[in-house]
Amino acid sequence: MTEAGTGDLDISERSGAAATIERPDGAGRWLLVCDHASNRLPARFGSLGLDATDLIRHFAWDPGARGIARRMAERLDAALVLSTVSRLVIDCNRLPSDPDSIVAVGETTPVPGNAAIDAAERERRVAEAYTPYHEAIEAALGRRLTQPGPVVLCAVHTFTPVMRGVARPWHVGIVHHPDDALADRIIAILSREPGLVVGDNEPYAPADRVYHTLDRHGTARGLATVMIEVRNDLVTTDEEERRWGDRLAAALDEALAALPGA
Repeated sequence: MTEAGTGDLDISERSGAAATIERPDGAGRWLLVCDHASNRLPARFGSLGLDATDLIRHFAWDPGARGIARRMAERLDAALVLSTVSRLVIDCNRLPSDPDSIVAVGETTPVPGNAAIDAAERERRVAEAYTPYHEAIEAALGRRLTQPGPVVLCAVHTFTPVMRGVARPWHVGIVHHPDDALADRIIAILSREPGLVVGDNEPYAPADRVYHTLDRHGTARGLATVMIEVRNDLVTTDEEERRWGDRLAAALDEALAALPGA
């Protein structure tokens, strides 16, 4: 299955790798990760019993997130780690033991190929998709930590304008913990733009268990972390992805420069 959306697949995706590191020599302060960058299903999964239209919906990936993250990486001179397997195989931003790391129902749509996952299949998916992605983050982070200056970890996601019938008014959300200083500055900078609705731990918060990647690789090391969520109906074209990437990179750069000791 090939990926719907803008841009071509990475060579690593075409070859079947579960993760890729772009701009590995990026020397900026930021390291970017994109947990749900692809809706690719490795061949052994077929379509998991879903229709083609289901496989371009949000429960299969984060539409627009990869393009935003790539533009941000370019602007920030940052390394970028991308998962290249659909979250339907396993959600790399969840503990593998979490019940929703492999969903039997995507929002309200049954996923037949995930309906009866036994322990052996779960472990196989961990080995095929989850572990390589997190190993790629470790590799990129280890490389960046050998360079001068502290590093800040940022995860890039998108979200649906409506979830289970409930409208979400935010254009962008900043998800954060445990240190609020960086996120507060990003929120303040973005909120200067007239008409831009910025969520503070909305539409998700760390209590929703969406902070796994950042906690594992950032918080556990004492690094500053932040998650960005852009509403996916605002990033349906390459140009919209670029504009959001520019907007967010500028906000991150300004926020970090304003922090004491930065």
